Amino acid sequence: MKTEKTEKYTLLADDRNDFDGFVKHLESVVPKKFAEDHLVIDLSSNETLELSQLLAFIKLSTYHRSTKHSFVIVNQGVDIDEIPDELVVVPTLQEAADIIEMEEIERDLGF
Repeated sequence: MKTEKTEKYTLLADDRNDFDGFVKHLESVVPKKFAEDHLVIDLSSNETLELSQLLAFIKLSTYHRSTKHSFVIVNQGVDIDEIPDELVVVPTLQEAADIIEMEEIERDLGF
């Protein structure tokens, strides 16, 4: 797993091209190692990603967001209208950073 920490969030990406293994690894490592970080999951290199694969992140996303931290996935391959509300999926890293900033403002305002 490739990890890059920025001022606002931690970027996690699959460097082994093993989607299922990456999801399983994140489920075990995120609650322990990244519990206090806003997370961006970079799946932009996986252009053939399908909605059924993205749904594997629902449990982790719901958990992480319940701790008042952002969980944003970057991918352009899935139709945004098909994605359930439990997942935040954007096409670029810049949009992921913008979402995190907006969610921080909402949390500060008590939403």
